[in-house]
Formats: sequence, structure tokens, C-alpha cells
Amino acid sequence: MNHFDRRLNIAWWALRLGLAAEQIAAGTDKFFNKLTDWTMYLSPVATKVVPVEPSRFIHAIGIVEILIGVCLLTRWTTIGAYVLMLWLMGIVVNLLTSAAFYDLAVRDFEIAIAAFALAQLSAARSAAAQHTAAHAAA
Repeated sequence: MNHFDRRLNIAWWALRLGLAAEQIAAGTDKFFNKLTDWTMYLSPVATKVVPVEPSRFIHAIGIVEILIGVCLLTRWTTIGAYVLMLWLMGIVVNLLTSAAFYDLAVRDFEIAIAAFALAQLSAARSAAAQHTAAHAAA
């Protein structure tokens, strides 16, 4: 592996571990509300559409976020990263429709871009590994 490849690999690990840790931590906190009261981030549109009370909905969100974080740490990193990107874009829409928390919407949009970058790096890393294995077998 040349020097450039090592730098890409370091970037891949940093994004993978950082995004996974953030998802698992935020998802877990949806049950404890130590970081914040997560229900305040639900837009009025979401609270009208969702058929359960906001705290139960937040718990479901927490489970999804934990699962996404775990997925990022498995062999399904690419898929997990794309799911995370879409998930975060949904959160951005929720925050924008709340007519508040625009700063968080921008932050989550930027994290969605990081998730996209992780998905692309994961796909490239996988293709390179397959290419190397094919050449070693030949």
C-alpha cells in the first residue's frame, strides 16, 4: 500500500469510527436525555403525522440510530453510510420545517456529506481489495 493509499485508509477509519460513535451515542441518549431533550427537535409537522407520543417516537429514532452506527462498524459500511446520509437529510428536513434550529440543520447536512464521503471511500476501498485479490490469484 503506498503512502496515498494509507492516507485514504486513515480517512476511512476516522469517518467510520467517528460517524458510528456519534450515531450510537446519540441513539443511546434518546433514552436518557442527558445531552438534550430530543423531543424539542421534532417539528410540529412531525408531531402531527406520527401516531405515537413524541417520547416514544424519539425512542424509535434512537433504535434506528444505534442500528445505523452498528452497521457502519460491520461489513455493510457502504450501505450503512448511504442510509445515514439519507437519515440525516430527513433530520435536516424536519429541522427546517420546525422554523428553528437552522444551525443544527446545517450541521446535519455537513454530517450527511461526511456519510456520503464514507460510502464512496468504502466502495473504492472494497473495489481496490477485490482488484488486489484478483491480481494475487492470477
